[in-house]
Amino acid sequence: MNLVTSDRNTVVRTLHDLGGAAWFGGSLMGAVGLNGASKDVSDPGERATVATSGWARWSPVAASAIAAYAIGGIGLIVANRTRVAHQQGVGANTAVKTALSVAAMATTAASGVLGARLAHQTPAHAAGGTVPDRRTPASTARLQQGLRVLQWATPALTGAIVVLGAQQGEQQKAGQVLTGAARRTLSDVVNAIR
Repeated sequence: MNLVTSDRNTVVRTLHDLGGAAWFGGSLMGAVGLNGASKDVSDPGERATVATSGWARWSPVAASAIAAYAIGGIGLIVANRTRVAHQQGVGANTAVKTALSVAAMATTAASGVLGARLAHQTPAHAAGGTVPDRRTPASTARLQQGLRVLQWATPALTGAIVVLGAQQGEQQKAGQVLTGAARRTLSDVVNAIR
């Protein structure tokens, strides 16, 4: 079992890291910048339309970023499968990161569905892209309220993914690899004795 390897995974790591960075950064900028700036549109009937138009323009880039992240992530798991299986903490980190990735994909998809539905609504008076006001029709307000929650869920999930990726980088240091492998082996021995 060779846990320390000199193989490079530059292409899949680049896909993973750039895809994740674009996904996190785009979702956060959209929530803060795009949805926030929609409140500054002078015509209250155009605020939601401007926000949905901006998100529609970003959607192909976001989809590409998510695809790159997923391809890169799968490539890294395959390349590091021995560490994932044998180094203490790596498997758990990978499992949690995978679960968060699936959840972030779900919130991103749900945002896309709600945003598409909002785009097909008749332009309505609103306080902002995700903020209804007292004159916003109920059907539009429900969509906006759903988007208001999801706009923060996706950057929170993708931010947590970035943190777990940083932890994975630390786990690849030679000392961490050896210590993690030794702990895992000791744990397996103790469990076998019991």
